Amino acid sequence: MKENQPRSMTGISDKTTDDKSTGNSIRWRAIFIGAVLALVICLITPFNNAYHQATPLGGGHFPLAPFYILVWLMIFTAGARWIFKGRKWLTGKELLVAWALMVLLSGIAWTGLARTFFINITAPYHFATVENRWEEVLHPLLPQIWYPQSSEAIADLYNGFAGGRQMGWWEVLYKIPWSAWLPPLLTWGGFILLCYFVMVCIVSLLSKQPLYNERMNFPLLRVPFLMAEALEQQGLGRFFANRFLLAGVLVPVCLHLMNGLSFYYPDVPQIPTLILAGKYFPKHGLFSGFYKLKIYIYPAFIGFAFLTSKQISFSFWFFYLAGALLIGFLGILGINIPAAALGVTFGPTISRPEEAQMIGAYLVFFVFLAWLARYHFKDIVYKALTLKKEENPESEWLSTRLAFWGFVAGGFGIVVWCHFFGIPFLFSFLVVIAFFLFTLVAMRVICQGGIAYFTLTVAPIDSLMTFFGPKLFTSIGILVAAVVQKVLFVDLRESLLPSLLHNRKVTEELSNNRRIFITIFVLLIAGLLLSFVAMLVICYKFGIRELQFDWATRTTLAVYENIYSLVESPVQPGRWTVIFSLAGAVVMLVLVICYHRFYWWPIHPIGYLTAYSSAMWILWFSFFKGWFFNALCMRYGGVVLFKKLRNFFIGLIIGDFLMAGSWALYGLFSYASYQVLPT
Repeated sequence: MKENQPRSMTGISDKTTDDKSTGNSIRWRAIFIGAVLALVICLITPFNNAYHQATPLGGGHFPLAPFYILVWLMIFTAGARWIFKGRKWLTGKELLVAWALMVLLSGIAWTGLARTFFINITAPYHFATVENRWEEVLHPLLPQIWYPQSSEAIADLYNGFAGGRQMGWWEVLYKIPWSAWLPPLLTWGGFILLCYFVMVCIVSLLSKQPLYNERMNFPLLRVPFLMAEALEQQGLGRFFANRFLLAGVLVPVCLHLMNGLSFYYPDVPQIPTLILAGKYFPKHGLFSGFYKLKIYIYPAFIGFAFLTSKQISFSFWFFYLAGALLIGFLGILGINIPAAALGVTFGPTISRPEEAQMIGAYLVFFVFLAWLARYHFKDIVYKALTLKKEENPESEWLSTRLAFWGFVAGGFGIVVWCHFFGIPFLFSFLVVIAFFLFTLVAMRVICQGGIAYFTLTVAPIDSLMTFFGPKLFTSIGILVAAVVQKVLFVDLRESLLPSLLHNRKVTEELSNNRRIFITIFVLLIAGLLLSFVAMLVICYKFGIRELQFDWATRTTLAVYENIYSLVESPVQPGRWTVIFSLAGAVVMLVLVICYHRFYWWPIHPIGYLTAYSSAMWILWFSFFKGWFFNALCMRYGGVVLFKKLRNFFIGLIIGDFLMAGSWALYGLFSYASYQVLPT
């Protein structure tokens, strides 16, 4: 896809200069450092996030802890080079790889998997009551091996061991009823690792399209790449001493120093970072959709928006406001569609029939991406089915042939797994395709749009329900599809697939990428195991009821309530849902045609995909500000002014994350934690 800003304007060379002694390869010391730090983040995340309720160490696709650590590693490395002349303990590229490995695992320990996993596989038993009739309706459908078959083990998970707070960590670990947990953990662990393997194969196969054929911008990688480049050119000190960058850093430092002190000492005045703008709009009429409008001020996200191409950042806030305006426009036309017309859905944020537009939009945009990559697909199939040797195979994670057949075998394995537990065979294919289709589109939105915080509007199986209805799924098929979706394919704030593509960009053109692939898969196994153990230990020590799991419990219970509704009354989707789904497909088709055919077209299609995402409720103003300054700068100052001002917005990012990390460390030793970034 085209980008408004030429590649030279990103400030990043195609290759970061590496240590001459290592060539274009990564040494084991960097991989070891990144792996150890990634596992440490997995280990402490549940305690930090759930028990201490501090600033999340992970979170989003530009997580706090990895970047905070990267900045200090860069500084220490530069200092070591200055003290020990001529010794390069770590190169800039190696530090980037270590950071990317930390990013990869940071989500698994929280919203990417562990945050809802144990509630997901215990909720239908623990929350079953006479009133909700789950025991009567759902329990006969539940695959027994998915769930711990011990009421005591489940009760202790929610209530904590008697005297658990006084127990040591090792004592709690030893006392966990592993006999009840091993069958479901092995069953789910095998499925999750199979999905991870398929994701790795997908990224290995498809990464050439965005990396080389489309020259995608990757806004979330701009700052780490620029820091690594400055380190390699012996200019990290000059980079941080840049007056524009320092001015940018001072903005969030002053903002969060004042607000952080106000949080702990209420007598200190506070600078507002949330403006309730909805009170300026009427409840009825054309602008009724803005009645709950909020303006959040996050300097880091303004910085990310500035580094994103202005066509994309404009599209994000434009479609968010257009979506709100549509609600009021339909109202003045007398088309007041009740929320009940939406029917039963599993979407994380979908609440109105108008938002069903995203079902059609996602499907059409995926077809558009596939059409753009048609020649790349042809090349993949040719290499997979012939004995043609690849050029420089060591620069890839996996050979095309191995990645292709790994994808085919892994995907078929997922289909068989779903069918074995109850989804009709044909619909197993459709369900798995929908899972990966929506995740691939979300990956594109995140990586190309520079959205560090992103949520789906509609769930993958919502699209299947809209066009096929629930009856063809069967009751157990609905349950299996919905539970599997909740485990991996709906809470995409910390999804693995975008992090894998970012890792692939970081490891671009390395000569020992096979080593990186092995490290990644071993880390995924270790991270999965460590996250499960850490979460079980903290839950049994304190009890889920005492931990910060309100959102996880609420969203998981909503899934089982929707399953119950569809099992008891498998009604067909509402007429308005189908109408808006088709309307969304038509709008997206027009957008992609105009975007592809007319160079002057100012709107990017991925903006439409985020129109009703809860991420835009928080970030729309940040993208507006970033776009405004980007457009103003390019119009009146050109590339020269852009390069100067870019440092200011990089400073906003660095300063925001440094303050977030510093307050997070302070919060570990305090009664509460001041939140800098959105959670």
